[in-house]
Amino acid sequence: MRTRFRLTRDGDGFVARLTPAQAAAMREALSHVRHRDVSDLTLRLRLGTGRETVDALIERLSGGHTESHDIRFDTEELHAVHSAPTTAPTMFVSREGAFLQEPFHIRLSFYRENFDALAYGIAEAASEV
Repeated sequence: MRTRFRLTRDGDGFVARLTPAQAAAMREALSHVRHRDVSDLTLRLRLGTGRETVDALIERLSGGHTESHDIRFDTEELHAVHSAPTTAPTMFVSREGAFLQEPFHIRLSFYRENFDALAYGIAEAASEV
């Protein structure tokens, strides 16, 4: 998965050029964090936003694109798509503190390294805007 992408300013928001894999990874991470049986407070803590915003993001990232496409984010949404791949792996830690790679990969269809690199790429792109 290509983890670097272009982010440009668009007024008070941002436009990101996403590959299909990037959009899928963001969608899977958001879906996992959102559809867990978590309280509104926990969701807001993990993603910095509420259910309505997360649901709207999941919908926008679910386009089934086969080529790279542009998607617009406001600052709150950009924070959520950065937080989701950062937060999702923490939900696969055993009671002993070990990361559970196989269940993570089975559930999210990506490796943790993909999520780490994607989150890093989002932060790097934001720092360049």
